[in-house]
Amino acid sequence: MPDSRVPRLRRFLVCEPRHFAVQYSINPWMHPDTPVDVDLAREQWQALIRAYRDHGHTVETVEPVAALPDMVFAANCALVLGGRVLGSLFHAPERRPESTAYDAWFEGAGYEVHRAESVCEGEGDLVPAGRFLLAGTGFRTTREAHRQAQEFFGVPVISLQLVDPRFYHMDTALFVLDDGEDGNIAYYPEAFSPGSRAVLARLYPDAVIATREDALAFGLNSVSDGRHVFISSRAKELADQLDRQGYVPVPLDLSEFQKAGGGIKCCTQELRP
Repeated sequence: MPDSRVPRLRRFLVCEPRHFAVQYSINPWMHPDTPVDVDLAREQWQALIRAYRDHGHTVETVEPVAALPDMVFAANCALVLGGRVLGSLFHAPERRPESTAYDAWFEGAGYEVHRAESVCEGEGDLVPAGRFLLAGTGFRTTREAHRQAQEFFGVPVISLQLVDPRFYHMDTALFVLDDGEDGNIAYYPEAFSPGSRAVLARLYPDAVIATREDALAFGLNSVSDGRHVFISSRAKELADQLDRQGYVPVPLDLSEFQKAGGGIKCCTQELRP
């Protein structure tokens, strides 16, 4: 185990939760009768952005749209890999207009956007992991979108079946710790089908395995720069595991966003050059 891990500086795209609310239910975490403290949500989000910048990362922002309360979850808008953008086609009609707003930002920043032809929810289900693209399906992103991603990016896609609706996006059940070809992951096995668990065990025999409690605390909806892991402050056992592996946990409280089924990674789109 390395005594010291080296971070890689990242460039992130985020969206201020100016209009964040739970106005409909499209996953098991969302209950429109549960009030959201918008001021607290904004404070939690600002703490996340400060943490990124304090660790040397670049943060870009897209302007929020009043009628789109879930636009804060920037990870779902696209996958950016090798400077190419595969834009999202959301499963829920309520979220589909978000794609237009994000596509406009990407185009304004000089990217050429290719929109998914089948339901595809960006980094929610498409997770670059070294030489592979790990791709979740079962609740949102389709296998046809996996095929399109492989053709578009030219990266081998490993399709993984999600089976627990509480982990409706793969980024709630798995995250990448290291970028390299021999990089590692952390995940919660019970979120995946038996066959997918076997695939992950074969590919990542040294993976960090999360407990059910830490998974439900959105501990796997984390962002790693290869050394620092921005992680839910309630995922204490997972943070301890990471610390023993030589990573530096950066605990953050994004509990207001869990009311909509989101967390740290959901709020963070990585702009990979």
